[in-house]
Amino acid sequence: MHELSFGTWLIHISSVIEWIFAIFVISKISKFEKYKPLFWLSLGMIPNLISAMCAITWHIYDNQELLYGLVTLQGIMTLIGNTTLAISTIAIYKLTSSYE
Repeated sequence: MHELSFGTWLIHISSVIEWIFAIFVISKISKFEKYKPLFWLSLGMIPNLISAMCAITWHIYDNQELLYGLVTLQGIMTLIGNTTLAISTIAIYKLTSSYE
């Protein structure tokens, strides 16, 4: 694990923990009737979490060439994650515009 500095590891790991916490909190908030559409946001965040875990796993194993597929998977999951976040944002907008 010598590839990254301590500060970089701290940022990587704390970002993943924050992302997990955000998914959990948004999911809990979506249990309230008024905020039900936020469920889609918490669901849309999962692919980006998988992407981050791919990056951390690759770094844990010192960026071995054997695991280079994780880099590809990370890119794919980032694309899917950004797409699901955009779709969930549109869904939230459409579902909440009926409240007005």
